[in-house]
Amino acid sequence: MSKRNLIASAVVGAFALGSSAVVSADPLSDLHKEEAKIHAAAAKSQKKINNLYEQSQELFVEYRGIVDETENLKVYNDYVATLVADQQRGIDSLQTQIDGIDGVKRGVVPLMFRMIDSLEKFIELDVPINLDERRERVERLRDVMANSNVTTSEQFRQVIEAYQIENQYGGTIRAYQGKLDYQGTEITVDFFNLGRTAHLALSLDGKSAWVWDNDDRAWQELGAEYINPVVIAVRMANKLLPADLLKLPIKAAE
Repeated sequence: MSKRNLIASAVVGAFALGSSAVVSADPLSDLHKEEAKIHAAAAKSQKKINNLYEQSQELFVEYRGIVDETENLKVYNDYVATLVADQQRGIDSLQTQIDGIDGVKRGVVPLMFRMIDSLEKFIELDVPINLDERRERVERLRDVMANSNVTTSEQFRQVIEAYQIENQYGGTIRAYQGKLDYQGTEITVDFFNLGRTAHLALSLDGKSAWVWDNDDRAWQELGAEYINPVVIAVRMANKLLPADLLKLPIKAAE
C-alpha cells in the first residue's frame, strides 16, 4: 500500500473514531441532565413534603389546643348550668313567696290592728310612765296603718318597735318633769320611776311626794319620812348623785 493510501486510511479511521466518541458522549450527557432534573425534582418534592409536615404539625398543635379548650368549655358550661339551675330554684322559691304575699297580708294586717288595740289597753292599765308620749305613739301607729304609702313590712316594724319600747320601761330608772293631777289639782313635779316597780312624784320645792297605786289607779301622798329618799332618788336618776340604797315605798307582790 502506498503512503498516500495509508495516510488516507489513518485519517478516515481517526475521523470514524472521533465520530464514534461524539456519538457515545451525547447519551451520557443526557443521562446526567436527566439525573440532575430528578434530583432537583426530588429536592423540590422534599421541600414540599417538609412544608406539608410543618403545616401538619402546626395544625396538630392547633387541634390539640382546640380540643383542650373544648374540654374546658364543657366543664365550665356544666358549672354554669349548675349555677343557672340553682338560681332557677331560688327564683321559683321567691315566686312562690311572692304568690303567697297576698295571703300573708290578709293574716298580718288584722294581727297588727289587734296588737295596736292590745298595746293601747295595756298602756291605760299600766303604771302611767310617760303616759302622754305612749298614747301619742299608739296614735302614730294608727295613722301609719291608714297610710297607703307605707308598706306592710314597715307597718309591722313600727308596731314591733312600739312593743320593744314598752318593754324597756320595765328595766329603766329615770326621772323627768311633768304634770300630776292630784285631787283635781294639776301640779308640776319631777317624776321618778324604778322600772314598773315604783312610780313616784316630787314637787319642785321638794316638800311633797306621791306614789302611784296601780290597784287604785290613783296618786297617794307620802309621809314626811319618804320625802328625802324621793329627793335623793330623783337626783340619782339625773346623775347628780351616785347610785345608793334607798328606802322607797314599794308595794309587796301578792
